Amino acid sequence: MTFTTRLMLAGLFGLAALYAFWFGHEGWHAIAIFSGPPLLLAALGWNGGQKPAFWAGVLALVWFSHGVMVAWSRPLERELALIEIAFSLLIVFAVSIPGLVARFSRR
Repeated sequence: MTFTTRLMLAGLFGLAALYAFWFGHEGWHAIAIFSGPPLLLAALGWNGGQKPAFWAGVLALVWFSHGVMVAWSRPLERELALIEIAFSLLIVFAVSIPGLVARFSRR
């Protein structure tokens, strides 16, 4: 397993744990809705597949936007939203490393 895959998995598992903590009082359906996609992508990307990594990057942009919206609109949840932003940026960075290395490496 490559370093970038481990970094992506850490971000996905961290995001799923954050959502379980954040929305745990709402019931199992809220946990399934919010924690399900990161866990599913982590399970599919465990072997280093490219499609789960791509979709993790795409969804991380949605999670980033959600975190920014919550951080600006709900002061009581700002800390959790900033953690969500950090995890989503970690995922975007992790899935972008192989492409950046391929683009900027010397031939």
